[in-house]
Amino acid sequence: MSQESLKTLFHPFASGVLEQPEEGARYLFLGAEAGFARPAEFPAALSCVQGFRGEFLKLQAAHLDPKPQAEGEDFDGALILFGKHRGENEARVAEALSRVKPGGQIVIGGGKEDGVQPMRKRLFGLGLEVEHMPKYHGVALWFNVPADASALIASLKPAEVVVEGRFRTVAGIFSHDHVDDGSELLASRLPTDFDGNAADFGAGWGYLSVMLSERSSRTARIDLFEADHAALECAKANLAAIRPNLTARFFWQDLTREPPKEKYDLVIMNPPFHQGHAAEPSLGQTMIATAAQALRSGGTLLMVANRGLPYEQTLAANFREHGETCRNARFKVLWAKR
Repeated sequence: MSQESLKTLFHPFASGVLEQPEEGARYLFLGAEAGFARPAEFPAALSCVQGFRGEFLKLQAAHLDPKPQAEGEDFDGALILFGKHRGENEARVAEALSRVKPGGQIVIGGGKEDGVQPMRKRLFGLGLEVEHMPKYHGVALWFNVPADASALIASLKPAEVVVEGRFRTVAGIFSHDHVDDGSELLASRLPTDFDGNAADFGAGWGYLSVMLSERSSRTARIDLFEADHAALECAKANLAAIRPNLTARFFWQDLTREPPKEKYDLVIMNPPFHQGHAAEPSLGQTMIATAAQALRSGGTLLMVANRGLPYEQTLAANFREHGETCRNARFKVLWAKR
């Protein structure tokens, strides 16, 4: 559907409803994804921003020089590709408003289920003149940045979230407003006597790393691997604030295609098992194989999974021994020895 949404985003220019940017114009492209075809007459230089490592690598392969977060100001306009999370979409609109010069044009595109229409109504309610058009099973809308956008930015920028009184997160990242139930179950089974080097695969905003270091205070080092740049930035801040004496390193990597370069005594993980709305057990299976390669001989994998996912065969194929620690109505905690 994202390819359709990309076509929707550029359609106002391709159809001539919107004038093409002037030669030399600079456009910010938030939520950029590879595979878009801009109109031949669209001459603006695009500053592509994508925080998910997999999509970032695709943009990089297309020689589009992406950035994981927005940089620069006084852009002539902005393109925004909407996703599934309302808070993240609002943050992108606020980001564009703060970086596009007054009078500049902001164009938004997304599928009908991505919240474009509710955003149109909200922006209209905030006093903006918003135009829109449907195309390719989605909706494009556009408006001009007012002379003073400060009130709009304040209204749209999501508030920082604090989980359990100490973890700071932002909208749009996985489980941003609560501890995921699977991670909580795994945390209750983490070792209390670990003193080696650990890796946290798919570390999110740092919950499991903090819990491991608290349960095993002699942990030597934890390396956090996360594909979502915003989540990793939260993890950096959380580890610095909550466990300032812990030696921790942070890696923005897509572990399904960028394996770690070091060996560990312990790998902990709550692997993703959805791609969009569809269940994709292969994501977790790939991460299990990656964990096996990242562990020293005798090293341990501890992971949590939806109890219906068939990971046991993958564990058997990659580890010397494996088993189940516990389960509840929804999840199971699995272990494996290299």
